[in-house]
Amino acid sequence: MKYMKYLSAFLLTAFLVGSCSQEPIVPQAPEPPAPGPTPSAGTANFSKFVAIGNSFVAGMQANALFNESQANSLAKIMATQLATVGGATPDPFDQPDINSVNGFNPIQSVLPSVVLGRLVLFDPDGPTGPRTAAPYPAKFPGAPAVTCPSAVPATPALPAPYNTADFPAAFAGNKANLNNFGVPLIYLAQTLTPATGGPAPPAPNPAYSPFFARFAATPSPDGTTGSTIVGDARAAAGTFYLVWLGFDDVLLYAATGAANTGPGTPAGTFPMTASASFNGQMDAFMNALLTGTTFNVVIGNIPDFTSLPYFYTVAWNAITLDAATAGSLTTNLANNYNALLDNLVTATVITAAERDKRRFTFATGRNGVMLTDETLTDLTPYMTGPAAALLPYARARQAKSTDLIPLTAGSVLGTCNGGNPQAVFGVSFPVSDQLAIIPEETAAILTRTAEFNTKIAAVVAANSTRLALADVNKAYKDFVTAKGAVSNGVFITPSFAPPTGAFSEDGLHPNSRGYAFTANVFIDAINAKFGSTIPRANLANYKGTGLPVNP
Repeated sequence: MKYMKYLSAFLLTAFLVGSCSQEPIVPQAPEPPAPGPTPSAGTANFSKFVAIGNSFVAGMQANALFNESQANSLAKIMATQLATVGGATPDPFDQPDINSVNGFNPIQSVLPSVVLGRLVLFDPDGPTGPRTAAPYPAKFPGAPAVTCPSAVPATPALPAPYNTADFPAAFAGNKANLNNFGVPLIYLAQTLTPATGGPAPPAPNPAYSPFFARFAATPSPDGTTGSTIVGDARAAAGTFYLVWLGFDDVLLYAATGAANTGPGTPAGTFPMTASASFNGQMDAFMNALLTGTTFNVVIGNIPDFTSLPYFYTVAWNAITLDAATAGSLTTNLANNYNALLDNLVTATVITAAERDKRRFTFATGRNGVMLTDETLTDLTPYMTGPAAALLPYARARQAKSTDLIPLTAGSVLGTCNGGNPQAVFGVSFPVSDQLAIIPEETAAILTRTAEFNTKIAAVVAANSTRLALADVNKAYKDFVTAKGAVSNGVFITPSFAPPTGAFSEDGLHPNSRGYAFTANVFIDAINAKFGSTIPRANLANYKGTGLPVNP
């Protein structure tokens, strides 16, 4: 499979020096920067900082939680900055150490047989190849190369995981000292139930999380007793809390193509939470956390999922064809399929509008990804006899600019269904519903996100003296709109391409530098609400996405 070179962005600044006289120019020492305000806690007490959230709070990067990612979690970066205004020094900020270099990849692992680790950018050409300077996703070392067909679309692909990893082992530290209660891949409801801490599958317990079970104060033996995430976090007796929850209630659904399922998982595994359910769960969570306490809280809202490079790195028109291939596809596929559509319009099976939406058009250059659209009429009953060869296209069309192609599709586009060189995914064979997000699905996800954010804002308003709102949604949108940001002289971009990308290899989670950028959104909210002057995190102190390594 061919891979598209990612373009790295660099910030270039030119200084023009001129003189009106013949006197030599004597360089002047730059003026020292104006000192910032003296760090102050304002009206808040940061002596013990506690964080509650999902994978973004835990520090997940590259589809996994591992030592380096955890050491640069959002919570840990926040603790480092809060130490300047009376918080405990960062070292006592206890996290449930994962003790794994490559970590555990809960998205791509298929238990119990396959345990994979973090994603890594591999350079398939080796240290002297032409693509060394840019990241090229490739299969993990030892995997066979994709050779079908000979001419395939050039598109980014999800980087490959290390095939050495560690399933989360029980936390060996003192659970009573924990500060970070971030748990990857949890819905808001899971913070409220002891079932999140057990029992482990194969028991019928969809709430179970191996990440929480490993450090729950009292793991649940039966799903009805034991501690909860919110209960354990409250018992930590913090003086200031960070809460960032609800993202997975929409993100997991979006990341799996709005199809309710993912690799190695049954249908219904990743639904989108109903707004009424979310509202009740948020009320229950805040009551459990706040009742009988006086500490302050900063709570983050939910970013627009389209702000994440996972959803915009692969272009909707990623299929690049030469003239010969486009002509062959037109003759052998498009003409036959489009003729069938015309007949079905005549028979009033579909409307002319649907026919026009479904027509295949192949041209030299870029073409839309062929995808499955479940909103289209199922043409299976009409694909019999001479039309039987068109059965794979019963709900197929080519992507438009309003469609989103998740990053995971990049590893599939250009490969062959069943080894058949005539059935090329995305080109002459539709990708599955999991690998495309159609406009109707995008609208539904964004509507649900807005409803969740309305509830979060209402919770903050109802507790206005104690809670600050971190508008992460706006910050991420502005970041994408501007196509970059500069902080502490460090230029970052909304991508996972080294050296400027602020996101990790999975295109969903920030890298360490991106977490520092996100931490500053929370710090700005705290400063504005409580009159604090917490210094912002210096992005130069945190790593971006690593350059490609050689298989």
